[in-house]
Amino acid sequence: MKSEAENIEMLSRAIMVEVREEAEQLQAEAKSKAEAVRKRAQAEAEAERKLILDRARQDADRLRSQTVSGAQLKARTMQLEQREKLLDRVFQAAREKLADIQKRPDYDQLAAMLLREALVQLRVNKAEIRADPATRALLEKKALKDISSELNGQFTIGDNLEEGLGVVIEAAEGKLHYDNTLETRLQRLQSTMRASVHKLLMGEQS
Repeated sequence: MKSEAENIEMLSRAIMVEVREEAEQLQAEAKSKAEAVRKRAQAEAEAERKLILDRARQDADRLRSQTVSGAQLKARTMQLEQREKLLDRVFQAAREKLADIQKRPDYDQLAAMLLREALVQLRVNKAEIRADPATRALLEKKALKDISSELNGQFTIGDNLEEGLGVVIEAAEGKLHYDNTLETRLQRLQSTMRASVHKLLMGEQS
């Protein structure tokens, strides 16, 4: 039979073994948990890094797109400005050559057309006609009488135009007015002619 001292020794050893095993188990569990925490932290850090990189890439793409769009818009604006300046020069040159139209041998027919068109637009049978001296002379020569008969109206020649080539019609005591000078006709046509003129200037086909 073992003595009390031996029993205590055996019990102590058993407790130590159990404590050691429990410590090892706790240590293993702690290590496992630490590894899990480390992996989770690493995964979260990787996800955060990827998110930051994605956001940075998106910001870079957006800035690049804005820069490109801004440059394209600026280039387009400059192109349109140059186009407008060029078109303005073309129409200004056309305005400067309007006086040459009166030197054409068929200007008497054009003067009659200007008068007839203006009167038809106003739809009146009584009106006063103002014209530049050259146009007035041609109208008084024959066209005024013929058009008055044609439209069955009473149309009289008033004062000369202070500026402009062609005719200006006034009726109903000045309440009705129609400007059919060459300058005004060019201005009215300018907006519709811009695209065609631009194509011609750029060498494009209509």
